[in-house]
Amino acid sequence: MEKERVDFLMELLSTPSPSSMEMNIQKRWMKEMEPFADEIQTDHAGNAIAVLNPEAEFKVMLAGHCDEIGLVINRIDERGYLHFDKMGGINPKAAVGMKVTVLGYGKEVSGVIGVNAQHHGGLKGDFGLEELFIDCGAQSKEEMEKFVQIGDLAVYKRSPEMMMDRYISGRGLDNRTGQFIVGEVLRKLSQKDLKVGVYAASTVNEETNMGGAYFAAAGIEPTMAIACDVTFATDYPGVNTNKHGDIRLEGGPVLAKGAPINRKINQLLERTAKTLDMKVQYELTPRMTGTDADKMRLTGKGVPVSLVSLPLRYMHSPVETASIQDIEEEIDLLVTMISNMTGQESMNPLDDE
Repeated sequence: MEKERVDFLMELLSTPSPSSMEMNIQKRWMKEMEPFADEIQTDHAGNAIAVLNPEAEFKVMLAGHCDEIGLVINRIDERGYLHFDKMGGINPKAAVGMKVTVLGYGKEVSGVIGVNAQHHGGLKGDFGLEELFIDCGAQSKEEMEKFVQIGDLAVYKRSPEMMMDRYISGRGLDNRTGQFIVGEVLRKLSQKDLKVGVYAASTVNEETNMGGAYFAAAGIEPTMAIACDVTFATDYPGVNTNKHGDIRLEGGPVLAKGAPINRKINQLLERTAKTLDMKVQYELTPRMTGTDADKMRLTGKGVPVSLVSLPLRYMHSPVETASIQDIEEEIDLLVTMISNMTGQESMNPLDDE
């Protein structure tokens, strides 16, 4: 991947975007997309949508959510310590001892998630977020309230980095990588003679309620939609692959199979991968996908959906890790598939080929 594109991905990953506070990352993404899109749309949910060929009747929607998990301040005690709840799927054990940036109403404040010293008994067994706190160095509630109020958000203070020039690691790859991918697909498709409309949606709130995807799909009314998210890699020590499947970094994009997934879209993806001599992997989503696809599917008269995922190690931790090669391959898969579409494709699984 070109250094310029890696730098842009790193910039996205460095921009705090906890669910419900995605404004800054959306503005940066829209600025990047503006030279390539025919138009940029926004809505009252906070979604940003870059569009190509808006006059086309057949509409392909790509959704990558830009929000990350975070912490929400729910109490400031008399000594100035911040207590918090989760904004998305926070793992208490991964939070212990982490540095954080509190996105205070007054200013950003650095802090640490304190931990009881092992000499004093440490943390015992399973514990919840209510047993943790953030120490920002304040000496009183009054001092802390000059900068932070109830409902302010915080994210782990963790910069993204490359490992062995192969993998990228940091916080919130779930799913700023998806936001990056749908933008890159649109950027590359802007050089093609398209027969379909393309709507690259950077959606909000996936980690908390998936409302962004619902707003976006309800407004676009796509003919078909693909969620670009992440899924659990199982190629590191301690994972039971018999239970969780065999998903590997550099094993290729992951296609979902299950009741929510439209078989016609998957067939298009599989045929495209074959023409590219590209490996794909599979995950099962028997009832729900747990992604934006679930909400997009239920908008309007119903939307045929599929899910293409990036293998990700250490989900919802400060050190999520993914492969640059997998990112590139997912982009190539989607660009090739969409550029070859005629706009006459049927998404009805009862229609013969």
